[in-house]
Amino acid sequence: MSGRHALPSRLGHFYREIAKFGVVGLAGVVVNLLAFNAIQRYWGLQTVRASVLATFISIICNYVGFRFFTYRDRDGGSRARELALFFGFSLVGLVIENSVLYAATYGLGWDGRLQSNVFKFVGVGVATAFRFWSYRTWVFKVLDEAPDEEAATEPGPRPSWAPGADDGGGTASWFQPAAPHDEFTVADQHR
Repeated sequence: MSGRHALPSRLGHFYREIAKFGVVGLAGVVVNLLAFNAIQRYWGLQTVRASVLATFISIICNYVGFRFFTYRDRDGGSRARELALFFGFSLVGLVIENSVLYAATYGLGWDGRLQSNVFKFVGVGVATAFRFWSYRTWVFKVLDEAPDEEAATEPGPRPSWAPGADDGGGTASWFQPAAPHDEFTVADQHR
């Protein structure tokens, strides 16, 4: 791919990744908040304990969405490694998310149903930035892409012995031929 088209293409892939991450993440937030409220209402667990359990439920749902939708084209070499990293980073996200709720509930004394949901949502938002970075960087790594047709026709680095190669002066490159005295022809070799 030419340099002129490489950046828009990369940005397009990045924006699609963000959109897919957002779809799965939004579904995870809905599962998280529904489970949080159901656990509090029907099981009577304390706010932060209910939040931790709801977060575990949403982590499982999110893994399925990320593995088979958002990052289905990413390296799936070792599922055991991927799962360990995913759940490890998800646990860090769980701590970030529930620290916000804990501070609001026990630090500020804001433990009403609406306040708990607002701070649960804020905690999810803060943890999402960390999760996006960690999942795309460590868990679902990009596969080495096969060169497309346009990239295959692009010249690569030129060997140092080839005509037009940089001789240390920094003026020659693959795109800009060297000075005429550096070029030779097959006829010159037989003289």
